[in-house]
Amino acid sequence: MCKVNLLPLIILQLGLLHVVEGVWPLPQTVTTTPERYPLNPQDFNFHYGRGSSSQQGCSVLDAAFRRYLPLIFPDYIPGNVLPYDEAKPFSLVVSVDREDCEGYPSADSSERYKLSVAASQAVLNAETVWGALRGLETFSQLVYQDDFGTFFVNKTVIEDFPRFQYRGVLLDTSRHYLPVQAILKTLDAMSYNKFNVFHWHIVDDPSFPYQSRTFPGLSSKGAFHPMTHVYTQSDVRRVISHARLRGIRVIPEFDSPGHTQSWGKGQFGLLTPCYRGGTASSAFGPVNPVLASSYQFMARLLKEVASVFPDSFIHLGGDEVNTTCWKSNPHVRAFMQKMGFGNNYTKLKTYYMENIVNITSALNKTSIVWQDVFDNNERHSSLSVVEVWRDGCYLCEVRRVTKAGLRVILAAPWYLDQPGPTHDWARYYTVWPLAFKGTEEQKKLVIGGEVCMWGEHVDAANLSPCLWPRASSAAERLWSDEKQTSRVEQAFPRLQDFRCRLLRRGVQASPLFVGHCRYEYQGV
Repeated sequence: MCKVNLLPLIILQLGLLHVVEGVWPLPQTVTTTPERYPLNPQDFNFHYGRGSSSQQGCSVLDAAFRRYLPLIFPDYIPGNVLPYDEAKPFSLVVSVDREDCEGYPSADSSERYKLSVAASQAVLNAETVWGALRGLETFSQLVYQDDFGTFFVNKTVIEDFPRFQYRGVLLDTSRHYLPVQAILKTLDAMSYNKFNVFHWHIVDDPSFPYQSRTFPGLSSKGAFHPMTHVYTQSDVRRVISHARLRGIRVIPEFDSPGHTQSWGKGQFGLLTPCYRGGTASSAFGPVNPVLASSYQFMARLLKEVASVFPDSFIHLGGDEVNTTCWKSNPHVRAFMQKMGFGNNYTKLKTYYMENIVNITSALNKTSIVWQDVFDNNERHSSLSVVEVWRDGCYLCEVRRVTKAGLRVILAAPWYLDQPGPTHDWARYYTVWPLAFKGTEEQKKLVIGGEVCMWGEHVDAANLSPCLWPRASSAAERLWSDEKQTSRVEQAFPRLQDFRCRLLRRGVQASPLFVGHCRYEYQGV
């Protein structure tokens, strides 16, 4: 089970504080008053505004209205007669400026919204349906119950938008297979936290669970089990559809040339044979970078991936390439001399990645790579987005990458699988992504960050309590104004309240400290 460290003594001083009602992550501007309105679930309705570009029949918002009614009024069963004598009919009127109901959220989708709550009506205006989804989540968190079970909402005006455009969660489904239902539940929880990117690290050394149409042998021989531990094309479509309806992009990662041991089981000749004493051994290393067949295979695989995953981004990995096997192989060494690389295997890594990036560009997709590719590459012209993951002075790396004019995704401070004191939620909260010396243009190139949940010690049994509510710390850092959310002692009671809300919504979120929730977790 995932061990969660406790906060220091400062939390003890907060033990007597009452639960703070509020919204997580904190909106950019909030004006609220003590004036409150009772709500009757039986007389509460969603409506499209008259001037809205989207109307009834909008798949994203129609589904959201159905989904949010039980989230706003938990435990309410339609048809039950309830005593709401004070409550008057209440409508939540939603208007969007652009009609994009049947599309997918993208790298430049607006999530801005304005929410005004008054007597008998709340008005939610957004530029896009994706912003409307964020506003619906905010409204759902404004509604609360008194000790007698009556639902209320206070008079409130909120204007909100995300600080960063990219706010992601990485799940690793190679080291442990995650059933589709576990992924869908994670997407639900992500939407409650206003995360908008699911980085699907779908394959790696241990297993290849992605069931490819073009190369079925990859999963039939590379998955933990060819029937039970694979993601079919139908499974992938289901995940993408579930994510879309929650305003979440799905970015797949097919990491190469390293991290590909499982690939070799189903694709003969792809990996580099390792030599010992001048003779080929039974071991294999990374993808063979000297064969044209390797690039032909990657082009066909990535063409399929590009057609299956609608997002404009594909993560190509490129990290932790062990060159020992390459160095042992006489054919690789001969290729090195032919290309004028000498004994510099960093140039061979660069050669491989430049080819893969070019293949991706030809598919009209934007590539993301881990920082190793940037660090190894003297020429950065082919790169677009770099994910900074190594510990140490990660902001120094952010500064270097942005100085080269490339976009950055920051992951280094949010590796939730790491043991020890990094399991303290406050550590993830007190991250300042732009606290590096650089120009304003450089800082605009930091497009966001993501929480990484690697799978060595995580499967469906402990995924949720390891992820939540610690990932919520990063969610607020990536959405909210930094100046308003810089103090752990102010965030604690709000996060404690939000964690209780997650429990009531069926998310197995770990406790922050000693205490209780009015509605404790009731089971799977």
